[in-house]
Amino acid sequence: MNITSSDLAEAVDAAAAQASRPLELAVVLPTYNERKNLATMIDRLDKALQGVAWEAIFVDDNSPDGTSDEARNLSLRDPRVRCIQRIGRRGLASAAIEGMCSTAAPVVAVMDADHQHDPALLPQMLKAITSGEYDLAYASRFAEGASTEAWGRPDRVKASGFANKIANKVTGVDLTDPMSGFFMLQTKTLRADAHRLSGVGFKILLDILATVDTPLRVKEFPLNFAARAEGESKLDRTVVFEFLIGLYDKWLGRFIPTRFALFGTVGGLGAVLHMTVLALVLHLFGAEFAMSHYPKEAAFITGQTIAAIVAMTFNFVLNNELTYADKRLRGFGPLVRGWAQFALTCAFGMIANIGASTALVRIGFHDYAAAIIGIVLASVWNFALSNKFVWGKY
Repeated sequence: MNITSSDLAEAVDAAAAQASRPLELAVVLPTYNERKNLATMIDRLDKALQGVAWEAIFVDDNSPDGTSDEARNLSLRDPRVRCIQRIGRRGLASAAIEGMCSTAAPVVAVMDADHQHDPALLPQMLKAITSGEYDLAYASRFAEGASTEAWGRPDRVKASGFANKIANKVTGVDLTDPMSGFFMLQTKTLRADAHRLSGVGFKILLDILATVDTPLRVKEFPLNFAARAEGESKLDRTVVFEFLIGLYDKWLGRFIPTRFALFGTVGGLGAVLHMTVLALVLHLFGAEFAMSHYPKEAAFITGQTIAAIVAMTFNFVLNNELTYADKRLRGFGPLVRGWAQFALTCAFGMIANIGASTALVRIGFHDYAAAIIGIVLASVWNFALSNKFVWGKY
């Protein structure tokens, strides 16, 4: 985008006007592949927030379509626009938290940049918060007077309604749309509990409502939920899974870390798959080995090898898609390299399992008790190494 002298003059004028009064509101907009939405969103914010000192913070998860570059180009013309480009981190909830914590504005709003949320509601929400009568204002797709007709996704509407019922039970707050992604609150309220927010999944409002100790006074506004303008949904095929792990984090995350619980669950599924493949191989090829000149154990060794490779690949794929969705490896090269690193960590885990369980048996532990301890130790070992060397940084 070329910056002309008139653009620079407008930017200077806007900066002077902004400096004439203190910042009142920050609007945080998590983005991914939404370059075409940004300029029109700023125009809509400008029209909706006349007379309000505001800033827009685009928090972009390193979009390949150049969303971050577009946001920076806009900020050259309009100093009210800021950009946070996140490298190696993904997730809607965590992006919203980072954006909200980055502003000096006393009030902060979170909304989508894809034009499904109507900025015209922002002045009313701001008035509710600044009046002192409410701690949180949010836009509901299911309140009286709201509409989802323009969305054109009756399947999503039905799924959202079911999720809302579960979310209300978790938060203890009776809202028509606790899964809403369009809300506003005082920044100090967010900062007070930011360190306790999980940042897991995609519904930050649910995270906030389930975390704060003192119940928040909530004001609801009906929202005419629109169809997406440009770009792609930030909610991919793991959306239901992320919702469930968000609930788990609130219920049990303080006892067993969420990511470790996911890693262990995937490992358990992998163990079932391992035994299934082993039984299948022994059934199909065991008789052939027995009739050949190869020793009988060859069938078991072959079956174990195939089962181990299949189960390990299954675990790697599932962990990459779900457990580490925010650090997901993409592309043929990274996936092959990640698989090899995961195989190596699993090999170390197996050695730790066998060594520890054998040592425990020698000092008098029961075989099964020693085996369980060895499995737990191997799981912790595999999780620690995978977290560091497969989906982390060296």
